[in-house]
Amino acid sequence: MVRTPLTPEERLRGERLGSLLREARAGRSMAAVAASAGISAETLRKIETGRAPTPAFFTVAALAGALGLSMDELLTRCAPEPDAVPLTA
Repeated sequence: MVRTPLTPEERLRGERLGSLLREARAGRSMAAVAASAGISAETLRKIETGRAPTPAFFTVAALAGALGLSMDELLTRCAPEPDAVPLTA
């Protein structure tokens, strides 16, 4: 199966997610947060660095829970800027 290339918007959203997770992790180790979320530290590293810009929903939900973030906050902070969303008629 060939994966379609990511759009610039998808890449940007992944970068925002990674930045938010790094910020929320603060002084906690990557290994501790990953273990708490039930994922590998390597998976968390890939998400935080943008090498996995479109992680699975349940991975994001597990990380949000481990970091004390709400899914609403993740959506709000990772969504495109309002002026970047094309208007439809």
